[in-house]
Amino acid sequence: MAKDFYDTLGLSKGASAEEIKKAYRKQAMKYHPDQNKDNPEAEAKFKEVNEAYDVLKDDQKRAAYDQFGSAAFEQGGPGGMGGGFGGGFRGGFDPSGFGGFSDIFEDMFGDAMRGGRRSSTGPARGNDLQYQMDITLEEAFEGKEITIKVPVMETCPDCKGSGAEKGTSTEECPACNGSGRMRMQQGFFTIERTCSTCGGAGTIIRNPCKTCSGQGRVRREKTLKVTVPKGIETGRRIRLSGEGEAGLRGGPSGDLYVLIAVKPHKFFERDGANLYCRVPIPMTTASLGGEVEVPTIESKRTSIKIPQGTQTGQQLRLRGKGMSIMNSASRGDMYIEVFVETPVNLNSKQKDILKNLAEDLAGDNSGKHSPESSGFIRKMKDLWTDLTE
Repeated sequence: MAKDFYDTLGLSKGASAEEIKKAYRKQAMKYHPDQNKDNPEAEAKFKEVNEAYDVLKDDQKRAAYDQFGSAAFEQGGPGGMGGGFGGGFRGGFDPSGFGGFSDIFEDMFGDAMRGGRRSSTGPARGNDLQYQMDITLEEAFEGKEITIKVPVMETCPDCKGSGAEKGTSTEECPACNGSGRMRMQQGFFTIERTCSTCGGAGTIIRNPCKTCSGQGRVRREKTLKVTVPKGIETGRRIRLSGEGEAGLRGGPSGDLYVLIAVKPHKFFERDGANLYCRVPIPMTTASLGGEVEVPTIESKRTSIKIPQGTQTGQQLRLRGKGMSIMNSASRGDMYIEVFVETPVNLNSKQKDILKNLAEDLAGDNSGKHSPESSGFIRKMKDLWTDLTE
């Protein structure tokens, strides 16, 4: 079934880049596996959200998607890369070829239809691989070198990729004389197909390598170090050239793409280079003003001044206390969203104090102490007056 990336993020087709980013941030927070440990469907949804964002945030990919749909990014799609970007380790994809009818015509009409494409008897590039790496917000801020283990197909160390037992070698295929193709005459057409004896390799192995069973490759777990740059965001990819699957018949190895997913944080929400933190403060501090300590992404604390009369929802900005910006010495800002906490569990004395304060404030009809409440009441009176007239 075709995927609707806009629907996955809850967007319309004409959404702006900013709307796409905000929608992705909301959906990623909602479906992140760490937030949904009891919901097995959340991980699959999280992968869909990442895949949709990876396409729609890129203008070229988005244009291809708008024209061809999700088929543009599936194996065999127009310019398709296949495989998708999911969680954890995923299988390889081959960005070098198209599928479907082009393969059928090539199989029937051979070199004339291949347009100069690589012969099947030559070296074949290994598949690219994908690996999802989950990192903390602190790691994204600081940048670091992280060691990962990836299962890959590597060149067999015993036969060096030939597939033949040590001390022996491959032989020319007697069926196709080393061409890897078989030609057959059918009426007016000469049909060319892949040689069934050698599978298109042009060679056969009389004594296959015992280590790789003649495949020339073995599956091994490779340990790699990945340098995560400061300020990296969810959805960005790190390319490790030549660290994908080993090529066939001596061909070059593919690449490994490490897809970054930044875990949700217990204090901060991220929007690009800016951080947002919701901080509760006592009612008295909001009324009289003062200072409160807030956490920073560097795992430190800093003081922030609370102006007199601060209201819930008011934002206070700390310049340069946000996330690192990739390839820059600058940082974003941190925004403190204030939440004024109403006191609870009051004793009799405390209640009397508040009652006296309420009576004192009620005696002043100017409304200067509670301008929003006074304005709201005034609007209600005007509404009632209009309804009764």
